[in-house]
Amino acid sequence: MIVLHASFPIDPEHRDEALELADDLVERSNEEPGMIDYRATVDLQDENVIRFFEQYEDEAAFEAHTGTDHFQAFEERLPDLLAGEPEVRRFEVESATDLEL
Repeated sequence: MIVLHASFPIDPEHRDEALELADDLVERSNEEPGMIDYRATVDLQDENVIRFFEQYEDEAAFEAHTGTDHFQAFEERLPDLLAGEPEVRRFEVESATDLEL
């Protein structure tokens, strides 16, 4: 499984547009084959940071995602929305289990 965590600092003037684009990206990405889960959230300590948490079955699913029209549209608009450098971290995970709290 491939897991990505991405953090995007958004220019406050473009926050609404960024949230709309992220919402569309999440909705359409979750319909892709090989996608386990794709989520976006606003950071609790900085409302102008959008965080993505992405889980893919394998490399092929990740590569397919980056070639989709909805991902390309988001990536094309992203430079105009940012207020700083994005941070993206990739994890290759052999297994995952649910924990009881």
